[in-house]
Amino acid sequence: MTNGNDDPDNDFSNLIRHIQESRGIDFRGYKRTSLERRIRRRMEEVGCDNFNAYHAFLEAHPQEFIELLNTVLINVTSFFRDKEAWEVLRREVVPQIIERKGEKAPIRIWSVGCASGEEPYSLAMLFAEHLGSTEFCRRVKIYATDLDDDALNTARHATYSPRDVESVPEPLLQRYFERTGNHYVFQRELRKCVIFGRHNVVSDAPISRIDLLVCRNLLIYLEADTQAIVLPRLHYALVNDGILFLGKAETQLARSRMFEAVNLKSRIFTKVPQEWHRTSGGSLTLAADQPNGRNSQHIRLLESIVDGSSTAYMAVSADGQLIFANLLARRLFEVEESDIGRPFHDLTISYRPTELRSQIEEVRNSGRVVRIDHQPFSGPGREPMRLTIEISPLFGRDGKTFGSLLSFQDTSRLFMLQQEVEVAQESLETTIEELQSSNEELETTNEELQSTNEELETTNEELQSTNEELETINEELRSTNEELEVTNEEMRRQSDEAGEYRRYSESVLRSIDVGIIVLDDNLLVQSWNRWCENVWGLRNEEVTGGSFLDLDIGLPVQRLRDSLHDALTTQMPVEAMEMEAMDRRGRRIDCRIRLSPLLYDSRQPRGVILIVEDVTERRRSDAFIRYLGRIVGQSLNEIYFLDPTTFHFHLVNKGAEEKLGYSLDLLRQIALHDLMPEIDADAFTRLVAPLLSGEKAEIVIETTIESSNKPPRQVEMCMQYFGQEDPPILVAIAHDVAKRQRIGIDDNRTKAVSQ
Repeated sequence: MTNGNDDPDNDFSNLIRHIQESRGIDFRGYKRTSLERRIRRRMEEVGCDNFNAYHAFLEAHPQEFIELLNTVLINVTSFFRDKEAWEVLRREVVPQIIERKGEKAPIRIWSVGCASGEEPYSLAMLFAEHLGSTEFCRRVKIYATDLDDDALNTARHATYSPRDVESVPEPLLQRYFERTGNHYVFQRELRKCVIFGRHNVVSDAPISRIDLLVCRNLLIYLEADTQAIVLPRLHYALVNDGILFLGKAETQLARSRMFEAVNLKSRIFTKVPQEWHRTSGGSLTLAADQPNGRNSQHIRLLESIVDGSSTAYMAVSADGQLIFANLLARRLFEVEESDIGRPFHDLTISYRPTELRSQIEEVRNSGRVVRIDHQPFSGPGREPMRLTIEISPLFGRDGKTFGSLLSFQDTSRLFMLQQEVEVAQESLETTIEELQSSNEELETTNEELQSTNEELETTNEELQSTNEELETINEELRSTNEELEVTNEEMRRQSDEAGEYRRYSESVLRSIDVGIIVLDDNLLVQSWNRWCENVWGLRNEEVTGGSFLDLDIGLPVQRLRDSLHDALTTQMPVEAMEMEAMDRRGRRIDCRIRLSPLLYDSRQPRGVILIVEDVTERRRSDAFIRYLGRIVGQSLNEIYFLDPTTFHFHLVNKGAEEKLGYSLDLLRQIALHDLMPEIDADAFTRLVAPLLSGEKAEIVIETTIESSNKPPRQVEMCMQYFGQEDPPILVAIAHDVAKRQRIGIDDNRTKAVSQ
């Protein structure tokens, strides 16, 4: 079977297709380099020079498929292979699974790539030791799957040579194996609980509701795309908190968010459920405007912080209008001041760098955060960049959403670093796979050497041939070691980059203009930023590693003891608190302190973060505002706060209640023009229309006001509209002019004067 157009790639593809059609084994997910290397090894053993020749050899010798599959699928296994990892499984994982399942619930185990059965029978012995044979047979089912039918037949017979059971501890060998001649047979009753079957983990549906899934040294032979298919299948197969046990050469889960390490050295992981919920957010209360129309210092501070942020922010209201964009967002996406209030879908940002309207709708309907990573974006005159977009629901005090917040962060450098890390990881995985392959081949060769040594007296020529093969393998190992040295150098370089990133993060913390203190789970100080140094007079190196509760500073740290323990115990932020303190100069300051647990990828808190803010000036401002509110509330002048749409009373001061003769609850059901007999609702609406439209800043009218307990009286009323408030408000101040001398004014006429 030769081809005039000799194309090695095409010939190799034809050979793989022939194997698949003949034996039903799909190798399309395997790494091509590993697959080709193993097939070439078998070709050398049968004396074939090219793939076409070996294709013809397979057609002429069907029994060659058995040897080929043993070489390609690497059916090298043993009882309790990698004893340290199995010891961790016996000591920590098996008792945990049994405790979680209770006394009656069934336990389901899946051994993927079981080969000749040593692995599932090892699992059976571990669980039988904890449960007892009777309880094991009643509750435990072990599913053992593989692609190789011959290996599965061997596993079903459960018959092993003395060499095969050398790694089984003597007590287990006595309890669970029966000696028949020169072989050992696994116990019949336990064997009934192990179900063997042919299964392709890449293409076949996974077995579900598994408590312990063992998949050792399989993923390293698969392409990255195939791994991305297999990992979700393994994740689906496991129950929540189910355990995944991999081989020592497996490193794929270092980048996966579907699994969390239980014991990374032993390659034991647990399933991370792919579900989460978001609670309703709070709201931010701002100080009221000063009487002269200027914003308070607090509002100016918030505006400066938002506009000075390195993250671009936009907010979209529930009806789809753009209601906020900070300075960076306006510059980055060319949003003008006039665009605030426009429908969001009319703006370019709604579809570039990606379509955002449907994402906003999804956030509004589900109440969950949507994150879009590393979207390419390039504006006029700007370098191309990568933006990570996060869309979050905005909640009011009543827990209902009133809009969506969009944040755009430049993650170009992070994206490039991730690309470099993935390339390095791929290179490392390939190297590890090649080393593992060489180790597997070396183990196979060692077994052959043991057999050759037993026959040494009769076959010296076979020993010489084996020695030559060992020399070839040693050359391959030396080459592999050189590649590992290059990989190690690359990993050292990446470690240096990680150190630089850590120093960068510490610089950011030290530059923040509030106190940031990071404690570990023993309440020892891990980070102490520059604000804390300036306020308390202690340098970072003086406090790092020391107990926070033992610090002698102007802050009463002992009062925080219970709150710190609450944050560690509940794993939830503690309600902010305010307390008095003294700075290093002896000046009294008011501090607002927030405590949050420090959470890594695991659910257990690794410490506590304290954010300390000097709110002395803000409290003084709040006290002054309350003082003004009391003066206005007790004033004898009538002050009305009206709804600008219906003109109903929202709020009145004490003087207004006394002169109108109505309580506030009754006034809220009355419109202002209902108390003005000289003007109806339509006329009043036309009167204040220039004020509401912004055409006039103030309107002064003279009119008659009716009271519940007094005769009608003449008043002069000054009205102003504050449309920038949330919600907008119409304010009217009325002065009684009945006793004031008036010249040339008709008492029965209402006159409006524009200021």
